[in-house]
Amino acid sequence: MEFAWNAFTPGASLAGGLLIGLAASVLVLCNGRIAGISGMVAGLLSLRAEDNSWRWLFVLGLLLAPALYALVAALPAVRIDTGIPLIVLAGLLVGVGTRYGAGCTSGHGVCGLSRLSLRSAVATACFMAAGFASVYLLRHVLGLQGALP
Repeated sequence: MEFAWNAFTPGASLAGGLLIGLAASVLVLCNGRIAGISGMVAGLLSLRAEDNSWRWLFVLGLLLAPALYALVAALPAVRIDTGIPLIVLAGLLVGVGTRYGAGCTSGHGVCGLSRLSLRSAVATACFMAAGFASVYLLRHVLGLQGALP
């Protein structure tokens, strides 16, 4: 595996991480809510949710951020090297995983770890281990280098 050092931008990466941390901090301090995207979307789809305005605003902010960024810089080119069925399958598997794991990487990895939650530390370790194992199996055992068909 090669890392494209010429495409790595530490400044932009740091700024993005700071903005994610700031958004998560503001949400928990001002609203008492965790910035876990899977939980937010599940709440939007739930018929029992009473106050969805904060969820809608957060998700709207996620969708508007690239448009605002495009006002000051060029958006990177989007390149997807696989078919729609595999993307849909991957999305469904992630959705099932977030339900079994009681949250997603943003809820556990960003918010849970910052609160020193043992459950989030275990969940994040499992996410990472599953990712490492997947890459190892696909690349080194099955010999797939690059995008899946």
